[in-house]
Amino acid sequence: MDEKLNMSIRRFLKKVGITSQNEIEKAWKDNKLVKVKMVLTIEELGLKHTIEGEIGED
Repeated sequence: MDEKLNMSIRRFLKKVGITSQNEIEKAWKDNKLVKVKMVLTIEELGLKHTIEGEIGED
């Protein structure tokens, strides 16, 4: 993979990670376990990738 593309992707994903964590922390109530879903969409590439999971304590 091209190094410039690789760095561009990494910068974007870092921004996604940091801003997502901040938004979750702002919205967090005293929930012990919540379901989460993240959808990555790149229309120009025909890409739609979904990640599902849970965060919190059991």
